[in-house]
Amino acid sequence: MSILEARDSRAVEADPVQEAPHARRRFVGVAQSKTLLLLAIPALLFYGFAVIVPSIRGAVLAFTNWDGLSQSYDFVGFANFVRIFTSDSSLEALKMTLIFAFAVTVLQNGIGLLLALGVNSGLKSRNFLRVLFFAPVVITPVVVAYLWKFMLTPDGAVNSVLDGLGLGGVAPSWLGDPFWAAFSIVMMVVWQHAGYSMVIYLAGLQSIPQELNEAAAVDGAGAWRRFRSVTWPLLAPATAINVMLTIIGGLKMFTEVFVLTAGGPGGSTETLSTLLYKSAFQFNEFGYGIALALVLAAVVAIFSVGQQRLSRKGND
Repeated sequence: MSILEARDSRAVEADPVQEAPHARRRFVGVAQSKTLLLLAIPALLFYGFAVIVPSIRGAVLAFTNWDGLSQSYDFVGFANFVRIFTSDSSLEALKMTLIFAFAVTVLQNGIGLLLALGVNSGLKSRNFLRVLFFAPVVITPVVVAYLWKFMLTPDGAVNSVLDGLGLGGVAPSWLGDPFWAAFSIVMMVVWQHAGYSMVIYLAGLQSIPQELNEAAAVDGAGAWRRFRSVTWPLLAPATAINVMLTIIGGLKMFTEVFVLTAGGPGGSTETLSTLLYKSAFQFNEFGYGIALALVLAAVVAIFSVGQQRLSRKGND
């Protein structure tokens, strides 16, 4: 037997020995997976009992005329959904929901980005400004809504300031006019949550290597060109997160609208969330209210998935 043949035969004989540790590692991995699954079973059972089962039962009730109190109800098929897409009130609420979501997304991200650029500079007071701009985020939305409602009354702080500037005659009815009521809601939401967007953008800005901006400046690029060609493309992950959060928040907006205007004046600021609440808890139309909740969930899911796919396509 040649030396090469002897070496090959020894290698073949050694293969099972070498594969033994790999087999043991695979066995240990499978055992650990089974152990983790067993440990997760109680949590999964509780989640199914507390979330999945009520959600399925609620989805079934969307096809009924249940009033939320009686033990009996009738199946009405898709009547509640047909009502949603044929009733003027629900269609107007859907339109205002989309308008609020779009306006909040654009303004909150724009202002949040400007604030992030400002506090990311070399200002000595940048740490204080970061805390100041983020402070409204930690305030309860109900408190913020009542504060703005007080300031926007005819004798409130906003009109008093306008009177002091000699503009009292042009002060609008902030909560009595449909346009200005919607404008007030959007500005209140942006004022409270712009600091949240600022923090996310600030994290994105601080992750950008300073050498890239310095190299662009050496090449003669101005501030705007550096932002457009260097900073903005590298902020894509932060932008995607902010846009997704603001879209979802705008579509689900309830507390701010309900406290500030209660959907008024004349239902002009009604959203799907406020209409859902009124239908279920004021008019005892729980079947219709649950149908509205399912439509709202579908709208949120569609916009969330669409935004994520656009972000992935942009990154590719």
